[in-house]
Amino acid sequence: MNWRLLITEPCDGATNMAIDETLWRGRHAGTSPPTVRFFAWDPPTVSIGYGQPLDRHVDVDACRRFGVGLVRRPTGGSAIYHDGPERELTYCVTATADDLGVGADLLETYRWIARALVRGINALGANAEMVPTGRGLGPDPAFCFARTGAFEIEVGGRKLVGSAQRRLGTSFLQHGAVLLGADAARLRALFPTTRDPLATLTTLEAALGSRPTFDAVADALARAFEDEHGLTLEPGGLTADESARVETLVAERYGRETFLAAPAHP
Repeated sequence: MNWRLLITEPCDGATNMAIDETLWRGRHAGTSPPTVRFFAWDPPTVSIGYGQPLDRHVDVDACRRFGVGLVRRPTGGSAIYHDGPERELTYCVTATADDLGVGADLLETYRWIARALVRGINALGANAEMVPTGRGLGPDPAFCFARTGAFEIEVGGRKLVGSAQRRLGTSFLQHGAVLLGADAARLRALFPTTRDPLATLTTLEAALGSRPTFDAVADALARAFEDEHGLTLEPGGLTADESARVETLVAERYGRETFLAAPAHP
């Protein structure tokens, strides 16, 4: 089966997360093809993990002051600040273990995706590597880039890509942030309890000496998924049924303050 390549226009956090969940549940039901999606955020948004409390570790007042959105992800992990397309590309993979030709183990799917991400990032000229085992600062940091999980991606010992996954049977949703650049002052304001949010992260701008464009990174990653795994990515959009499901999820889940405060079981 050919895979779909979906590159969407920047949109708000609720819509982005509703699209990701729609693609995942559609793949689980067999109504959507395996999909690689690249997207950005408008306005910039802090996403928090599915089970993460919205507490003092994310400064909600600073979010309002900067015009930064807040959304709860369908995946776990810690908070991420998603800047606009000038500073971040977010990827999403929705598939089944059979689509990948690997076992159902979570780490096997992480590794499969990381191989393509590393290949694409290094095609841009970075010297990225896949980290086989995780290491963190403290047991559960509130800021995603303060720790490294298994098969995540670093340059020079600093984290470049922050990823999270959620599974339903053998189907999964994995998405993550590829940092093109960073707004240091804003990161410090949004995550006031993280001693130095920039201490453990890096960006493609730092790795390459200049900041690549969103489109250049998307092109490199798409080619890498094809070359690394022998895929054919066919550009496409959401179907009418998928678009309707996105609207429902925004209205009933991701756009609701009650879901942001404490998630209901989907």
